[in-house]
Amino acid sequence: MKVRFGVNLSADVAPDQLPGFVDELEGAGVDSLWFSELVYSPAVDPFVGMTYALARTTTLKVGTSVAVLPGRHPVLVAKQLASLAALAPKRVLPVFGLRSAIPTERDLFVVPDGQRAAVFDESLALLRTVLRDRDVTFDGRFFTVRDADILPKPAAPVGIWLGGASPAAFRRIGRYGDGWLGSFVTPAEARRARLDIDAAADAAGRRVPADHFGINLAVGEGELPAPVLAAVRKRRPDLDPTELVAADWVQLHRQIDDYIAAGLTKFVIRPAGRIGSEAFLESFVRELLPRQN
Repeated sequence: MKVRFGVNLSADVAPDQLPGFVDELEGAGVDSLWFSELVYSPAVDPFVGMTYALARTTTLKVGTSVAVLPGRHPVLVAKQLASLAALAPKRVLPVFGLRSAIPTERDLFVVPDGQRAAVFDESLALLRTVLRDRDVTFDGRFFTVRDADILPKPAAPVGIWLGGASPAAFRRIGRYGDGWLGSFVTPAEARRARLDIDAAADAAGRRVPADHFGINLAVGEGELPAPVLAAVRKRRPDLDPTELVAADWVQLHRQIDDYIAAGLTKFVIRPAGRIGSEAFLESFVRELLPRQN
């Protein structure tokens, strides 16, 4: 199976730095660039960032890592994805999640109280339908559309990947997803997640491709900064932060080996702390591109 490595754009990369960063990625032959949904930061909006990067390149793939779907109308999202896929076929990699990881941003994605998971499921069902079918009429609990016709239809299906690390998330991926991009899980947890997703897909009469399992990972430049350690402890208080974030590239290689053994093949790498974008990219190219097959 193809092992691939992409770069997750740091929130510290300001918009005026994006052109040079995108050019460097394309020139170095990096597989993909990923934009996080970070509203209250200098980071570029993921859909705007994807559009800009695709227009500036010819081979670089772009993705969201991850964008929030509940709170957006799925037909409008489908139109965005179909448009991007028409402009840059096979280079659009959307990944969606249930909610923002940042509590202060969750109010921006409005759904009925207590219904976020149900809205997510229905959004995915409608999104997939209008990307595939013509003249869609859909009457759900949360969305109603008549004769929806999103054009042009993608020449190749746009894979809809999902994030999440709970049993409910794995069932959702099995029912509606084309892949999983995890985060803050150990290799052993990633292996169990892959098996749970496969079981859920089988129960739904579907199949998630074996090479569509990936993970977000972070790497430092030696000793991990205290804010990074604190953030990981807050997210996973049950684990030593060094199990999830590599202090350096040597440790990252060991982690990657363990995740590959667990059945993962796609890796999105971000800097932990304030590694300069140029220094990070140089290390990324030197350390990881030789590992692609």
